[in-house]
Parts: sequence; structure tokens; C-alpha cells
Amino acid sequence: MEKFFSKTSTDVLKVFNVEKNGLSTAQVESSLEKNGFNELTEKKKKSTLVIFLEQFKDLLVVILIIAALVSMATGNSESTIVIFAVIIMNAILGTVQHVKAEQSLKSLKALSAPSAKVIRDGIKVEIPSREVLPGDILLLESGDLVVADGRIIENFSLRINESSLTGESEAVEKFAEVINETEIALGDQKNMVFSSSLVTYGRATVVVTTSGMNTELGKIATLMEQTKEKKTPLQLTLDDFSKKLALIILVICIIVFGLSLYRNRPMLDSLMFAVALAVAAIPEALSSIVTIVLALGTQKMANQHAIIKDLKSVESLGCVSIICSDKTGTLTQNKMTTKQIYVDDSLIESENLDLSNAVHKSILRAAILCNDSTSVYGVEMGDPTEVAFVNLGRSHSFIEGDVRTKHSRLNEIPFDSDRKLMSTVHKIDGEYIMYTKGAFDVLLNRITHIKTSVGIREILPTDKEKIVNTNTSLSQHGLRVLAFAYKVLPNEKDLSLDDEHGYVFLGLVSMIDPPRVESAEAVKDCIMAGIKPIMITGDHKITASAIAKQIGILQDGDIALEGLELDKLSEDELNKKLEHISVYARVSPEHKIRIVGAWQNRGHIVAMTGDGVNDAPALKQADIGIAMGITGTEVSKDAASMILTDDNFATIVKAITNGRNIYTNIKNSIRFLLSGNMSGILAVLYSSIMALPVPFAAVHLLFINLLTDSLPAIAIGMEKSRKDLLKDQPRSSKESILTKDFMKEIAVEGLLIAIFTLIAFHIGLSTGNKAIAQTMAFSTLCLARLFHGFNCRGKKSLFALGIFSNKFSWYAFGAGLVFLNLVLFVPPLQHLFEVAKLDVTLIAGIYLLAFLPTFIIQIYKVFVNDMEKDEEDADLNEGVNT
Repeated sequence: MEKFFSKTSTDVLKVFNVEKNGLSTAQVESSLEKNGFNELTEKKKKSTLVIFLEQFKDLLVVILIIAALVSMATGNSESTIVIFAVIIMNAILGTVQHVKAEQSLKSLKALSAPSAKVIRDGIKVEIPSREVLPGDILLLESGDLVVADGRIIENFSLRINESSLTGESEAVEKFAEVINETEIALGDQKNMVFSSSLVTYGRATVVVTTSGMNTELGKIATLMEQTKEKKTPLQLTLDDFSKKLALIILVICIIVFGLSLYRNRPMLDSLMFAVALAVAAIPEALSSIVTIVLALGTQKMANQHAIIKDLKSVESLGCVSIICSDKTGTLTQNKMTTKQIYVDDSLIESENLDLSNAVHKSILRAAILCNDSTSVYGVEMGDPTEVAFVNLGRSHSFIEGDVRTKHSRLNEIPFDSDRKLMSTVHKIDGEYIMYTKGAFDVLLNRITHIKTSVGIREILPTDKEKIVNTNTSLSQHGLRVLAFAYKVLPNEKDLSLDDEHGYVFLGLVSMIDPPRVESAEAVKDCIMAGIKPIMITGDHKITASAIAKQIGILQDGDIALEGLELDKLSEDELNKKLEHISVYARVSPEHKIRIVGAWQNRGHIVAMTGDGVNDAPALKQADIGIAMGITGTEVSKDAASMILTDDNFATIVKAITNGRNIYTNIKNSIRFLLSGNMSGILAVLYSSIMALPVPFAAVHLLFINLLTDSLPAIAIGMEKSRKDLLKDQPRSSKESILTKDFMKEIAVEGLLIAIFTLIAFHIGLSTGNKAIAQTMAFSTLCLARLFHGFNCRGKKSLFALGIFSNKFSWYAFGAGLVFLNLVLFVPPLQHLFEVAKLDVTLIAGIYLLAFLPTFIIQIYKVFVNDMEKDEEDADLNEGVNT
């Protein structure tokens, strides 16, 4: 691809065989045939119907569909309707989420302007932006949206906001001269303009070099098309879990079906019971419960300024081990603020300006008068640098409106990017004073005198050396520095550029976009939580490094790298340095994707923040894309899975804490469902192997599965987070939910509940009544699972968690208890659910047997917690003694 920034404007015109009078009609037709319209294209999307049907590919869903069809064939229409209702509800939810995620390119298209001014056949015409072609002579002026990439051939103080592409909010000063470099970052190509950027000042004539999908904006669209969204760790874990669980359930159902036939039971009854067992064993409520728990978590996060677009991405937050954060507005305040001022031969903090000192007052007056910005009732208008000077004046009760009224502007030479100066003339104390501000290196050579508190004198080489050293020191600390000077004019006359010489030096003012107050603490929390924060910015390396050091991202031994330096690293070289690189500056969209991908290849879960169009591909590539709600473009918001309504890095840390807690709660809900289901399966297997009657009727299993599972599981999902949650290390994305310890807990708890259920079953059998035995087994299992909901609230005992700290667990327990007792005592429901009448002794036995598993589990937890507390106290005492 040609590097137009390194060519002269004449050479660029020759490339397209065009002159300043624009394309001819014949050239337009030829270019249109070769390049097509200036618009973004997208590949064909899947239809909503196809997306809906893809939701049924999950193995557990297939098994449930088969179970529903068998239920239908055996005349059990109630269970068929319930199963299909759950499946369809989940499919609709998945479809809606998928369709919402496909909005990014539409927002990119919206960035195109409706029309553009070009010269064709020597005539200035306005045409639709989609008809702009390479070779067109494009005319730009303040307020225009750039519609294609181009090389500036004539420049008149053009300034462009390219934040949508570079992420930096400050307008870029453009020029028409050649840049003698072979490789240069997009933000430094100051003789080029780019599609989707906004002209904020001046005007220019531009030759269009690329259009449509070949522009920098088009490249981003291509990257977004090529970037695939990654499945979250929970999705991967549940996919793996579903396959394993489905296989186990099929084997168990086949065994039970075979044993039933072996016992000479009717085939249809045997098949129906096997199907009921499959429905009971499959936690079909799991998908809905996970969704509900995630939704409840997102509601809490929204109240903390983090809006989650994709529910499944919430739990990924708990795995995040890398946060790639933009600097401007996220880690910083996105507001230029004055810092140190070199004035009267001293470097002072800006708040220490003393208006009783004539030199101090002079530099502050110059900063306000040689300035076009305002700040009225908190509304700031103008260049961020100039606004910083206005705010400095206000902090010293030196209000710009009052100063400008008293010393009105009589004449001016506006800022020009070539000379990098701005001058204004005012009448002060009967003299015509010209104040000038500008780049330090330009203004220093025009200075002949210096003003100090003892008077005005000629500037000495030692003075200049001290000023140069001060400027260098400030710049190395990432501060932007402007110089101020003045001269007395003989009268109010027309100014010329020749007047910008012979100045009296006033001083240097340094500025910076300061870090947010809470950023350093948030970075500290990240490091404590085992998360590496990385700054990725379009700003210069020196400025980025200074901010990164200040808030703790760039530590001893860490590296700061520019995009061009990153290009020179091979994949192996980058991999070796990756863990030590904490700052990336002057980066492109491709760089961001490469950085995110490099960490993902190491098995890390990466969160990426961004607000510009240039961030969108990386936001999509990252495991958690985080867009800025205040400053973010619609493209970045659509590509992201989370939006910060306060643009604050600290909010990400809160979201990660919530993400970790949500995953813990989901895992506890799964533990509740699986241990309860396992107890039922073990009871059925036992009775089948021991040639006993089946302990449950099919309707019993459906009652337990569909009425007493969901509410306790949802209540578990609403458990509050632990205060020390951030002290844990990030969960490995490869770690399955079904760890050995987790499966051991499920097996032990399921076995314990099954044992007491079978004790109840045997007590019922001892009465000689099969219906009473089934009712005893059903009631004990149902009630034991309701009690078990309290066990699954967390690892600690109820006393440590707080018996009443989760009121929803009590609501769920109460509701389940009411349902069960209605079935046990209301005659019509007794008949419907095949329940026998029980006497008071048997009812009491059910309650006792159902409670004992929870009692045993809680005693064990208290014992284990006490042991852990003793060990912690011993470690603490040992540390104190040491």
C-alpha cells in the first residue's frame, strides 16, 4: 500500500492523474467502476430463524426434546408442555442476545456524512458521500465530517478531531508538507485526513487517496468482520459439563430401563419411568437459573455504573487476569489541568501563583487574554488547553469575562500550525501590549529580554539554559508545555508576522490530563486480585509512561512500547517481553488486536476498554469488551459487552468483584441442583438393583424437578459477595466447574440425602403399603432438597454466613414447604400427584429425616471453619512474633 504521507502533493496528484480542477466525468466513471461506491460493506448475516434453530444444537436440549416426545407418546401431556416451554423460552432468549450483538457495522455506517464538497471538471459541487472517489479534490472546512482518507494539498490552519480513530480527544494540527518517514503511526500522519474524523478549525483542499473499505475506517470494519466473539469460560465449561452429564444420564436410564424389563414390568411403564428419571436427572432449569442469576447480577452492576449487554459475559469478569485500559478519560479525567509554572526564575505549583507578584499576574493575564475559550456556569467551550488556562484564572478569582472586558482584544494573529504561535493585542495601563503563546522551541529564539520581580533585563545564555532544562524536565514527566511572552507596541496598528519577534519572556506553563483520584487505588486492587493492568493509548510514550507510573501501572522493570516498536517484534520476541510491557503508546487497531490475542494465547482472560471506532475490533476480540458510556462512540458501544456509564477504571474493578461473586453463586446453584438430582438417581438405582418397588412415581420426579428446584437455586444466586473476594487469584479459564473437589462435594451430599430418603422409603415399605413408601420417599427427598438450599449458600457454615443474611433463601424454603404440604394434605392434589395419606408419626419422621442431612453438613462446616480459623490465628501470631 502506498504511503501518501511521504509523497509531495504534486506526486499524489500524479498518482491519480488529476489536477486541482478535479476529476473529469470520464475519470469519475472509470474510478467508480474500479473502486466502487464509498461505503462500508458487510458479509451476509444469518437469518433470525437460522439463529433460533441453532439454539437447539445443545446435547442436553436434544435429550429433553426426545424425553418430551416420549412423554407425548405415552399420553403425559403435562410434562411434555412443561419441557417444551422451558426449551423454547431459552431458545428465544439466546436468539435475542445474538441479534443484538450484530449491530457494530451498522453504527460504523452511520459515521459516514450524507454529503461532501468536491471539485469536478473545475466546478465546486456537493455530492452524496457514497459517490466520493479516489482522485476527487475534496474541500474541507470547520464543522465538516471527513468522508474518505486523503492527502492535504493546501492547508489553512486545519485542525481535526480524530478521537474516533486514535482515541485522543485533542484536535490534531494538520499541514501539507511531506513527512520524510517510511513508517509512522496514524496519529502522526499530520498531512493526511481520515474518514469519520471531524474538522474543528480552519480549512483545506485534499486529494482523496482511498475510499470505502480501503480507508482506515474500512480496515476497522474488515477487522470487525474477521474477529470472532469468544465463548465465555462458563459457556465452555457448561458445554463440556452437558456432554458428560448427558452421557452419564443416558447410561443410567438405559440401566434402569433394562432392569425394569428384567423385573417383568410393562415396557411402556418402564419406558415412561426411564424418561421421567431422565427429566429429573437433567437440570433443565440450569440454563434459566444461570440466566436469572446473571440478570440479577447485571442489575446490581448497572446501579454501580456498569451496564452489561451480554449476560453470559458477566461471569467472564471473574476470570479476568488482564485489563487493557485506554488512558484518556478512563484512567485520567479527560480534562487538561495546569500543573507547574516556571515564572520569575522559579518553578512553582500552579495553585501557588501570587497575584501580588507582578510577573505572576502578567503570565496569568497573558494566558487568559491570548485565549479563545470560555467557562461559564460549569460549561466549558474551546480547546482543552485554553480551557485549562481559564480554569487556572478562575481558581485565583481571575475571571476571564472580567479580564477580557477590561482589556478587550484590539488585534490578533490567529494560531497557525506552521508557526505554532498565537498573538493578541490589548491596551493595558495605557500601553499596547501584544501577548504571544506557543511552542517553547519556536518562541525561545524570538526572546530578547526576561521579566522578573526585580525588573526587565536582557536574557542571558544562563537564563536560556535554565529555561531549556526546565522545559526538558517537565516534558520528560509527560507534561505539555507552552511558553508565554509579550512586547510593547508603539501603537495600535495592523499586525504582521514580522512583529512576532523581540519578546520579553514571561514563563512556561505545564499541563496534563491528570489521573482520576480513584485510579491509583483501583490499580492497587487489581494487582492484589492477581490482575495485570496495561495501558494502551494513542498518546505519546512519555506522557503515557508518566501517568502509568503515577497510578502504579508502570513499575520498576516494566517496559513502555510504541506501536512502531511493536511492529518490529516477531511473535517470539513479543512473547518473551509480553509480561513486562505495561504501556503501549501510539497504537493502531491492528496493534490492539495483536496485544489482546497475545495474552489470550497464553490462556488469559482479557478485558479491553475503549471509546473510539479504532477500539471496536479489539473490544470484540477481547473476552470482555468495555466501552465508555460518556465519551464512547456508538460503534464501540455496540462492539462491547459492557459499558461504563461513568467512564471510570475503578468501576471495572467493582464489576470484576461482582463477576467473581456471580460465578461463585452460579457454581453453588449448580451444586444444589446436581447434588439434589444425584440423590434421586441413587435412590432409583438402589431400588432397581435391590429389586424393590420404584421409590417415586414419575409425577413425583417431575414435581421435585420443576417446582422445588428453581426457587432455592435462584435464592442461592442472590448471595452477597465476601468482603475479601478480591484477595483471591483469578479463576483459570480452563478450570472446569466439575473439579474433583466440587464433584466430591456433590457426590457426598447427594449420597447423604439419598441415604435418609431410602431410610424413609424402607419405613414406608414396613407398613406394607407401596403408596405410603413412595410418598415417604418423595416427601423426604423434596424436603431434604429444600433444607439443602441453605447448605449451598457458600462454603462456610450458616453461622459464619449469617443465618438470615440471605432472606431470599428463606422465601424459597417457605414457598417449597407450602407446595409440599399442599400436595400432602389437600385431597384433590393428593390424587393428582399420587400421594397417600400419612399419619402424624410418619409426617414427623419425614421432617426429621429430611433435616438430618443438613444438620450433619452444617456440623462438618462448623468444624472445618473452626480449624481454618485456628490456623489463620496461628499464622497471624507467628507473623507478629517474627
